Amino acid sequence: MLSRVADGLYWMSRYLERAEHTARLLAVGLNLMLDQTPDSAEPRWSRLLAALHTAPPPEGAADTYAITRELTFQHANANAIVSCVALARENARQVRQQISSEMWEQLNRLYLFVRAASVEQIWQGEPIEFYQAIKEGAHLFQGVTDATMTHGEGWYFIQVGRYLERAGATALLLDVHFRPFLDASSDDATLLLEYNDWVGLLKCCTAFEAYCKVYTADVQPKTVAEYLLLDGEFPHSIRFAADRIERGLQAIAQSTGLRSAGRAERLAGRLRASLDYGQVDEIMAENMHAYLDGIQRQCTAIHSAIYQTYVSYPVEAVLARQAVHPARSMSP
Repeated sequence: MLSRVADGLYWMSRYLERAEHTARLLAVGLNLMLDQTPDSAEPRWSRLLAALHTAPPPEGAADTYAITRELTFQHANANAIVSCVALARENARQVRQQISSEMWEQLNRLYLFVRAASVEQIWQGEPIEFYQAIKEGAHLFQGVTDATMTHGEGWYFIQVGRYLERAGATALLLDVHFRPFLDASSDDATLLLEYNDWVGLLKCCTAFEAYCKVYTADVQPKTVAEYLLLDGEFPHSIRFAADRIERGLQAIAQSTGLRSAGRAERLAGRLRASLDYGQVDEIMAENMHAYLDGIQRQCTAIHSAIYQTYVSYPVEAVLARQAVHPARSMSP
């Protein structure tokens, strides 16, 4: 597979996952406004902004309208939904021949839907329904991808991009929620999380109903951390994402026959192993912030290894690859 094709599929998937993640967090944040007190509003929105790598708007972290505008329609913000969907579509356009017509049509519909909206329009209507439509559009694209695209090398790049984005984003989301909870020196009551905040964290990961089936409705920080970090069966847990990243990289390496792919696989395997054998009691007792920060750094390292192997690899690697598999060369 051409490196530019792998790069396009990978980033198409990452940007769409990022847009869906932002829509989820905004929908939950707006929904929590119905029960929040004036004192809890600013800390909640500050956590959401931190989880999305976005500085508070000039109006302040309590201005919901300004935050919604910044995270949804601000083209200058690379993490805004309109930017992410546009970048996902542009990457898909560049690899148009490698994806199905159904995939292109669905992504184009989502792009046109977001582009046609404005913050004034959704604010006067039903903003939560708007974000729900974005989530459903992203989910439909994932389903169409699985149903209409050959599950070969390109499909695996899409899977790796999706789950690498998800693992890093979920680790940061957990970190910003658990940091004040685990900071024993904090004497500011507004920083302490309430029951609704933990429920909101689960809903940010579409995990509340699935969590209740395992732990009932007794929402405790420890079990929330255990579920979102270490559960191997829930699609939005970090352990599940790590497993899919490793599987995807193994499948890509097998199809390309590149020995240098081992570095990306080893890094992914190390991340998965740390989660397979992790114990939530030990993680929270030792240093949960460092643990979650380590997951984010490992995701960055895996991304770099993928680029070094499949996207920006040197000419010498191409020549070596052709010498081993002359009929299946990968042109840069």
